[in-house]
Amino acid sequence: RPPQTPRLTIDIVSDVGCPWCVIGYETLAQTLRGMGLADTTEVRFHPFELNPHLAAGGQHLGEHLAQKYGSNSDQSRAARARLTSLGESLGFAFRFSDETRIYNTWRAHQLLFWARESAGLQKQLELQRLLFEAYFTEGRPIDDVPTLVEVAARAGLDAEEAGAVLYDARYADVVRAEAAEWRAKGISAVPSVIINGRSLLTGAQPEEVFRNAITRALATAASQETNEVSP
Repeated sequence: RPPQTPRLTIDIVSDVGCPWCVIGYETLAQTLRGMGLADTTEVRFHPFELNPHLAAGGQHLGEHLAQKYGSNSDQSRAARARLTSLGESLGFAFRFSDETRIYNTWRAHQLLFWARESAGLQKQLELQRLLFEAYFTEGRPIDDVPTLVEVAARAGLDAEEAGAVLYDARYADVVRAEAAEWRAKGISAVPSVIINGRSLLTGAQPEEVFRNAITRALATAASQETNEVSP
């Protein structure tokens, strides 16, 4: 019988409020589709907080970028135009405006963890993409429990349970521990994409880079499988 395609697992350390995480994920998804691996690859999202100290209601994006990176309004506008163009090429709609705000994503990470634990990787993936859309396309406040519950329901998750998970913060400690674990492994920027637990790609890489890294990872996995079955 023909040999099975070696199993591929991809871990993505990401923040819901990070536009480059959207570009990175959508490029990776496009790469997997192009390689015929979209249905056989396990993709898992893991938490990273870019702005853990943001208060409820968030902060004006332009003000935030000026404070954190020293960006002026022209630089900010140019960056948003570039992201919008990249998003369009990948089928994702960024809708920035002069009123765009940036939010604390701590609750969103707890929701994503719950989705993975209660409904599996595919549901977490669906929720992740809907959260990206809620924030970057619809401009929704993703630190707000009713908004998060509504997005969870849109993903086909139980709205009442989603609300309970967020209001009682039942996964706060485990999500905090998971985020700390990735930092301890040296992850300090997002997106960080780890292929088969070995190959690390940082930043929103182009499709060619993802394809080459995946090809190498599959070759390594095939070689290991061959060695394991050899007498």
